[in-house]
Amino acid sequence: MSALEPQSINWQTTSNRREHNTNKFYSQELILRRGQPFQFSLILNRSLGSGESLGFIASTGSYASESAGTKAVFPLSNKTSGGGWGAQLVSNKDKVLNISIITPANAPIGRYTLNLQIFSQGKEFVLKLGTFILLFNPWLQADGVFMRNEAEREEYVQEDAGIIYVGSTNRISMIGWNFGQFEEDILNISLSVLDHSLNFRRDPATDVARRSDPKYVGRVLSAMINSNDDNGVISGNWSGDYTGGQDPRSWNGSVEILKGWKKSGFRPVQFGQCWVFAGTLNTVLRSLGIPARVVTNFNSAHDTDRNLSVDVYYDPMGNPLDKGRDSVWNFHVWNEAWFVRTDLGPSYNGWQVLDATPQERSQGVFQCGPASVIAVREGDVDKDFDMPFIFAEVNADRITWIYDVYNGTQKRSSSDSRSVGQYISTKAVGSNSRLDVTDKYKYPEGSSQERQVFQKALEKLKPNVAFGATSARYLERDLQQPSISGTFKVTGILEVGKEVNLTLMLKNLTNDMKTVTVNMTAWTIVYNGTLVHEVWKDSVTISLDPKEEIQHPVKIPYAQYETYLKADNMIRTTAVCQVTNEAEVVVARDVILDNPTLTLEVLDQAQVQKPVNVQMHFSNPLDEPVKNCLLMVEGSGLLMGSLKIDVPALRPKEQSRVRFEILPTRSGTKQLLADFSCDKFPAIKAMLSIDVAE
Repeated sequence: MSALEPQSINWQTTSNRREHNTNKFYSQELILRRGQPFQFSLILNRSLGSGESLGFIASTGSYASESAGTKAVFPLSNKTSGGGWGAQLVSNKDKVLNISIITPANAPIGRYTLNLQIFSQGKEFVLKLGTFILLFNPWLQADGVFMRNEAEREEYVQEDAGIIYVGSTNRISMIGWNFGQFEEDILNISLSVLDHSLNFRRDPATDVARRSDPKYVGRVLSAMINSNDDNGVISGNWSGDYTGGQDPRSWNGSVEILKGWKKSGFRPVQFGQCWVFAGTLNTVLRSLGIPARVVTNFNSAHDTDRNLSVDVYYDPMGNPLDKGRDSVWNFHVWNEAWFVRTDLGPSYNGWQVLDATPQERSQGVFQCGPASVIAVREGDVDKDFDMPFIFAEVNADRITWIYDVYNGTQKRSSSDSRSVGQYISTKAVGSNSRLDVTDKYKYPEGSSQERQVFQKALEKLKPNVAFGATSARYLERDLQQPSISGTFKVTGILEVGKEVNLTLMLKNLTNDMKTVTVNMTAWTIVYNGTLVHEVWKDSVTISLDPKEEIQHPVKIPYAQYETYLKADNMIRTTAVCQVTNEAEVVVARDVILDNPTLTLEVLDQAQVQKPVNVQMHFSNPLDEPVKNCLLMVEGSGLLMGSLKIDVPALRPKEQSRVRFEILPTRSGTKQLLADFSCDKFPAIKAMLSIDVAE
């Protein structure tokens, strides 16, 4: 009898991928989800004889072992027992074996090798059959990432384009982002991200074994998406100077970033800021099968000393000071990933915060999370991971100080327990509208529950401070009530290239005459509060009659801010108002200037595999030319990779039209993203939804 051996194998890739919800991946590999059977056909050179049997060995990683759960040895039998790996003979006809293999719902994810064992004539032969990739399975109730709602699964696992909210509390805007988790090579790169982690380098066997756990994978990814410590994917830069890399605002999505990281030999891509880290982490999470979304917190506190308050400093002349390590960011973007918390108990299951932006070290590494959103709302700051930092991001009190550089004294001006953590936002399921999730992070501002939670958190962090004596909420009563109040009001339109017009509204709250000295400044800033350059200042003395309110105009010409404005388009205006023998009152407002509009227009009916013409339209609003113009376009399912188009320089007020061609590869509604940059406008964004017919 000739030696028994396989002649060919049919992996039934198309039907398996359809069954496993992996048919959107562009790669033609066998991509499977754990806990779910897959079928293939094995064609042998002859029928199985009596006393002959087959078995399988599945293994992942270079140090696979049965004890670690990274290797499984199991026979081909007529039925499979529940729970572990198993192979069932579905049919056996004319040397063709139809086989079904089941994987455990808690198997480590990653690339597996499947070997065939042949037991014949008292000998064992082992042959490699092939490889497959095993992913988390949000469709399966037994998997820790299971998501019951189909519309949510579709959005948080299968949607390859999205929206990220940016701006400030009084001007929320959105940018499109191409997640592109199914694009060619992105899944492989996502697995490479895990293989470049510090944990893998230190102990590859244990690291691969722990990839069964979504919270472990999420934490490792939060460290690896930033380049600190581990040569991870993206190098962060908030300086305002992006020489040697790309302005963080100019990215349209994660695909170019992840491919760039691989292409450079896994060297960090320059440069990113919070939404770039979050957009990229979202891609990797979704590609591996962990449901994920991008979340923006407006007025996000960066509390470095775990006292649940952030200190903000100004000098008496109205200049914001870069003093102390605490700060409040206009907005900060992180991720939520959906999985169970076996370490904390079922009441903490669901959305978990992961933050890949390098802000503070955790266990010696720049990583953050997973932190249960429910735990944040309940003030359970003693739970893993990084709860005090995340709780403070949405709850910290903001304390304003006046610091006198000349004599080194500082005095407290005001405290505010309401401004931090507002309009926490994410894209809604199935539409481009904004979903506000603030109530998932905290009880209503000022409610008794909210105060109790804050007190509970403070006591857990500072048990020796009875009744939270350091908290701003209790110090507010120590501050003398100011006799005047002020706000900055926008008058006129806020556009790059135009004069910025504001009004300082000052009101006397008392029945006495008041004389107020007002020192005002305006600085261009990066969204996280990094000061770029002073662009305007003024000092006035104003007399206010009892209960009088006056308006003082503020005008900042384009010529003064033009050179110093960053892609954030943000200007911080401050007025320090001093009534003799009283505490200073600080009035501050960040204004965001609008870019000119960039429009995209589809000129043909979009159809799969049929070239489509798109037109970009842009008008130079300035009284001066713009040059070094570049248009970058991308969109999953609409074009492979990205387009970079050099656009001719534009004379003052000149209009530009640029036509380009895309080739849709997928039907359905797809998102086209464009970024236009030139010497005067570092990043103008446009997005367009295109319905692609079959």
